[in-house]
Amino acid sequence: MLVLGDAHADDPANRRALFAAYRDADAEVALQLGDLLYYDLPIPTYFIAGNNEDFDVIDALRHGRLDSSEVTNAILINEEAVEVEGLRVAGLSGNYAPTQFERPRPNLQGERRRHFVRGDVERLKEVEDVDVLLTHEAPHGLPVAESYEVGCDHIDELLDALDPDLCLVGHHHEHAETTRGETRVVSLAAVGERYYELDPATLELTWHPTPSS
Repeated sequence: MLVLGDAHADDPANRRALFAAYRDADAEVALQLGDLLYYDLPIPTYFIAGNNEDFDVIDALRHGRLDSSEVTNAILINEEAVEVEGLRVAGLSGNYAPTQFERPRPNLQGERRRHFVRGDVERLKEVEDVDVLLTHEAPHGLPVAESYEVGCDHIDELLDALDPDLCLVGHHHEHAETTRGETRVVSLAAVGERYYELDPATLELTWHPTPSS
């Protein structure tokens, strides 16, 4: 199974890197961690939204009303769990903003749609038997190089509630690893640097340099 970090594929160079990763992996299905920004994809790609997306497309995918020739094989995991190659994969889209967290999702407008809200988190906490959790925001403890303290209490709570075997994190464009309880937590490098393969049987995660496009 192909696993992809942030793509930012609205940029042509990043889009070429994204498709180079698809070609090199030659997989049948993919997971993607947000900031995708291009939705016409060669294989079924289960993804969460990041904080940089076409939020009109994301809203349409959330509500099942998309009618666009520019969206193919992009499947939003909408605060739920889906089965992918025998794994229960759950996902939380967006990043955390304290000023928006208590608002109902329909009240988020424009770029504020990039955030998750309490209702999203509480709904996801009710999901059972999660093998892999996808988040764009990170839990505490990931040793990534940022100018601020990385970690969100609400992601910590999700990991404690769902107890997945593996949590994959986007947003930071850097490979880093930690654990929380029995969960292995991995921050993924951006697609322009590397792509990953996940063995559904063992949850072994390996990475490969993305070929020059």
